[in-house]
Amino acid sequence: MFDRLFGKRATGAARGGPLAGLAVPSSAGVLSCRVLDPVHEPVRQAEFVVSDAAGRKILAGETDPYGTVFATVPAGEYRVAVTSEGYTPYHGGAVVAEGEHQGLGDVLLQVAPQPQLPEPGDWEIDPAHSQIGFTARHIGLARIHGRFNGFAGAVRIVERMEQSAMHVVIDAASIDTGVQMRDDHLRSGDFLDVGAYPTLEFYSERFVHRGGSRWAVTGALTLHGVSRTVTLDTQYLGLGNGLEGETRGACRATTELHREDFTLTWQTLLARGIAAVGSSISIDLDIQIVPKKG
Repeated sequence: MFDRLFGKRATGAARGGPLAGLAVPSSAGVLSCRVLDPVHEPVRQAEFVVSDAAGRKILAGETDPYGTVFATVPAGEYRVAVTSEGYTPYHGGAVVAEGEHQGLGDVLLQVAPQPQLPEPGDWEIDPAHSQIGFTARHIGLARIHGRFNGFAGAVRIVERMEQSAMHVVIDAASIDTGVQMRDDHLRSGDFLDVGAYPTLEFYSERFVHRGGSRWAVTGALTLHGVSRTVTLDTQYLGLGNGLEGETRGACRATTELHREDFTLTWQTLLARGIAAVGSSISIDLDIQIVPKKG
């Protein structure tokens, strides 16, 4: 049955093929593949996107625990893209006929080359090409987006990347959500209390490689006078050159904070007990580093 399921072409339900017993619309067919790594083990939760001939996304999802994709789609011509962290993306094509099963067979992903790491030495964050942003829930519906405009940071890269360190200092008063009244409230004693706690600081000496371009950067975040352990889920984007020829490293990172962990407990409830401000805050960082001058 498994060989028939992943064969190059199988007949439809009407002819007793692998679609027998499936409720497939008369104008549709089935597209399938199995995603494997270089040693032919299933790649779980690989992301796949199926697009039509015009480039419109028809469906997207993840492979199951056996690395399998099995989807019903309208008859037509498609492009299939499969991606997974640490592997080179796969792109292929398929034509699905009405009442037919089109199998792509085994899609074998190759290990992607590792991006070159920064040279050992002292680096610093380039604030002109970096951003520290956040998103918070408002009245249980909308999301409020903001950022901190003032920050500086240093990164010490050592031969063994896992033993590197970083220190970031953020100007709490530089918070910016685009609304002056809201920003003034966030700077007040109800929230950041910038008069008493003028900075937020993050210090880490733990870089853990999670495979591919993924790293976990764990350290202490001090906010509102309270320090908590925080892990940044980080994607290292590699090295490049700036307009003046200087070497740059880049990464993206995310984490989630809970206000109560840092005694940011101001709250007001609206009708029916809906909180005006959600307890969770998503942090998003886009960072570029350059060698420290001098």
